[in-house]
Amino acid sequence: MFNPKAIYYEKEILNYELGKELMDKYKEVAKIEIENHNNIEEMRKKSNKEFANMKRNLIIGVRKTHKFVENHKTSDYLVPYTSSGCTAACMYCYLVCNYNKCAYLRLFVNREKMLDKIIKTSEKSDKELTFEIGSNSDLILENTITNNLVWTIENFKNTNKGKLTFPTKFDMVDPILPLDHQGKVIIRVSVNPEEIINKVEFGTSRLKGRIEAINKLKEAGYKIGILIAPVILLENWKELYHKLIKRLSEELTEKVKKDVFFEIIFMTYSFVHTKINEEAFPNAISLYDKEMMTGREKGKYGYKSELRSEAEIYLREQMNKYFPNNIIEYIV
Repeated sequence: MFNPKAIYYEKEILNYELGKELMDKYKEVAKIEIENHNNIEEMRKKSNKEFANMKRNLIIGVRKTHKFVENHKTSDYLVPYTSSGCTAACMYCYLVCNYNKCAYLRLFVNREKMLDKIIKTSEKSDKELTFEIGSNSDLILENTITNNLVWTIENFKNTNKGKLTFPTKFDMVDPILPLDHQGKVIIRVSVNPEEIINKVEFGTSRLKGRIEAINKLKEAGYKIGILIAPVILLENWKELYHKLIKRLSEELTEKVKKDVFFEIIFMTYSFVHTKINEEAFPNAISLYDKEMMTGREKGKYGYKSELRSEAEIYLREQMNKYFPNNIIEYIV
């Protein structure tokens, strides 16, 4: 259970039921009123070594941006939704690109407006649309604070068209298991080798818990996807990912394996990540390897094309061996 050190809030949240609930829930926690959740000067001035400590704060505001972004992977649109950021501290997190803005968990209380736009967009469409509502946060984690995911599923189930999807690295799925979701929710659980979770994905659920969560979610009737992401090519990467895929084949239920789909995403790293991690996690492993990586635009790094191709071939071989009947939606 997340216990915030302090709460930074916009005064306008008190006009919303969820805002009032959260302020009452954390009535004993120190509170600081702010003008704009996007620009907290006190946070921006903090040094990189304060990164983990900053994540102990909770920011509550009203979401002003509601623009849908077209997507061509496992959804039709990426949708701004009820939270941004996270309490975990994965060393590669793409939200950290502008860490003073994105590091900590921000909650948005105007959920009715956001869900209403999704429903209206879905019902106006000639085709069935899928909306990615978790691209900026982890809704399983957020639900432990706001109950927003339960609220969302219960309020979306009676719509005429449309599906919702989101990824997660957490195993706290019990609150959504008994819900009548009407098959309209696709949950994609992100996994990585145990060694990488322990050394890189700080504050997330262990692999055992994630696998158990997948099995429980499938038993509850949810459509399930698995992200092997991000693929991180440590020195012994072949052994690590072989063990991971083999373990999935052994511990997932037959019901899951019947129709689970996969997404495989290679890690993208950046100069910003390097500087933050050096100061915030000085004893952690280094994810930047100049021998294996090459520069991209805007200070980002990716694996060199030869290594990237070798890894993709290897991962496809392992997937064909252990999951020959399952779809890999994409490898990027």
